[in-house]
Amino acid sequence: MMDELLRKVVHFFLGLGIAIAIPLFDRQMVLAAFVIAIFVGFIVSDALSRGYTIPIISRVIALLERKDVLPGKGTLYFAIGVFFCLVFFPLPLVVPAVICLAVLDGVATIVGIQYGRHRIWKGKSLEGTLAGIGATIVALFILTTLSPFLIVAAAVIAGIVELLTPVDDNLLIPVSVCIVLTLLH
Repeated sequence: MMDELLRKVVHFFLGLGIAIAIPLFDRQMVLAAFVIAIFVGFIVSDALSRGYTIPIISRVIALLERKDVLPGKGTLYFAIGVFFCLVFFPLPLVVPAVICLAVLDGVATIVGIQYGRHRIWKGKSLEGTLAGIGATIVALFILTTLSPFLIVAAAVIAGIVELLTPVDDNLLIPVSVCIVLTLLH
């Protein structure tokens, strides 16, 4: 349980850091950084899955990654989901999507583990989902210039995707939010 809490705290702060950093740099530079991160991430993941030890990285992965999954899978999927959005959507929509991924996924899990009493889908709780949506609304109000309607729409779609997706939510939350914001914007 503690490993999962630590994973989500890192997910929350690293994701917010990425969301804040993206608009500070040239789009081409950000895209290049994500391509390099994904490429290096796959190399590291492959090396670790083959039993190699990489100083510092092996300890971080052992501490933060779920057992019995591809090493670094969550981080790679986070980077791929954000990269896809950076390629296909305008920056003013990508930043809120990254905020949704970082805040909603992190808060929903932390609150769900600590306070979740009403399980609604595959072990996920009503309390976690609602807390994730609420925290995401607050973060979007603070960190973006989206209208209140778009903020609520983005947070709710992120909450629904996090709750119901059969594939990794790190891939689908940012893409789903970008699609919804594109359609409603």
